[in-house]
Amino acid sequence: MMMNMFEQFSSPELLMTPTITISMLIPLMLIHHKPKLLGNQMTTAICWLFKMIMINMTNQLSKYGQKWCRILTSLMLIILLSNLTGLLPYTFTPTSQLSVNMAMAIPLWLATVITGLMKKPSIALAHMLPEGSPTPLIPFMILIETISLMMRPLALGVRLTANITAGHLLMTMVSSATLNFINTNITLSILTSLLLFLLTILELAVACIQAYVFVLLVILYLQENT
Repeated sequence: MMMNMFEQFSSPELLMTPTITISMLIPLMLIHHKPKLLGNQMTTAICWLFKMIMINMTNQLSKYGQKWCRILTSLMLIILLSNLTGLLPYTFTPTSQLSVNMAMAIPLWLATVITGLMKKPSIALAHMLPEGSPTPLIPFMILIETISLMMRPLALGVRLTANITAGHLLMTMVSSATLNFINTNITLSILTSLLLFLLTILELAVACIQAYVFVLLVILYLQENT
């Protein structure tokens, strides 16, 4: 029994060894490496999914920005599988840790900024001062836009961490209430079990949506700088 609900976000241990590595390698175990001449339904569905993702990305990016499509598709797949496998019992969710999310957000954000400064330096710097700003407010506008730019990677990492953490905490509270009501009130136990089932479906949707939102925001940053 957990003394603290936040203990679920600490990596479990097996024989005094953290299982975070095993949890992060679970998505690789789900991939079938044996080559086949004819694909099955699973490979066909995966290819269709990748095709749709790539089409949506290429429609929003310039010709230079389309070079990022493979990286962004891989990023979306990693976040999606990490979110989904984190819902399994006795697993660890890497995306619930702010350090992991910031390690993905900061390099990607910095790469988009550097790309904008290299490809379109005048346009990239022009974003720091909105058009039509009053002359006395120019220093303050530049300061505000600079702070807004610096907050982008923090927003990326915190958004993903907060959504995953909040969902897991809510499921933990409802599941604890369900176990407590089993011996006292069967009716409430059934109701909370139904609520837990609905929350699980919601978390499945949140896992997919958050992976999409993370990559979409990176695409918007890249679109602004290419």
